[in-house]
Amino acid sequence: YLPVLRHEVWSNPCVFPKLCDRIEEELGYPCFVKPANLGSSVGISKASTRAELETALDNAASYDRRLIVEAGISNPREVECAVLGNDQPKASVVGEISFQGDFYDYDTKYTEGMADLTIPADLPAEVAQSIQDMAVRAFLAVDAAGLSRVDFFVESTGKVYINEINTMPGFTTTSMYPRLWAASGVSFSELVDRLVQLALEER
Repeated sequence: YLPVLRHEVWSNPCVFPKLCDRIEEELGYPCFVKPANLGSSVGISKASTRAELETALDNAASYDRRLIVEAGISNPREVECAVLGNDQPKASVVGEISFQGDFYDYDTKYTEGMADLTIPADLPAEVAQSIQDMAVRAFLAVDAAGLSRVDFFVESTGKVYINEINTMPGFTTTSMYPRLWAASGVSFSELVDRLVQLALEER
């Protein structure tokens, strides 16, 4: 991936073409352009051509002063793991999201029937365990507290990539985070009680 600042996109017309050249050389196509600090896939675009890349950078820069450009992975499985705790966090079972579009965008996330959730995900035990271990390590690496949901890509080879950590994931009764814990034996009310206890802990 490459970090990009808004001024590289907007402030100097001589810099922008060089930025695009660098992205093409180091990441290639397809790539994904993201605002660094938003959720729900707002402002994220997939770029497969120079024109799409330029548009995607301009769009993302309208949401955030810091951007991330990531190399695309060919048809990965998208899986998620919930983490609960403070200094000794625990990981839930792993769940998988299936959908028809190019990527899991805002409309797919929030339009009923456009995505299917499989909990637990149909993964080899060793891959699921690796994802759970990575989720906990990511949680500790950013010094998260209480809750996080860590999203992953899994290639057909079994190789696993962390996509992102969500330190304030969706938390309705139908959201992935509580559903992952429900499948792990923790009810919604128990989960809320545990989060209140964690918030009161001294760290």
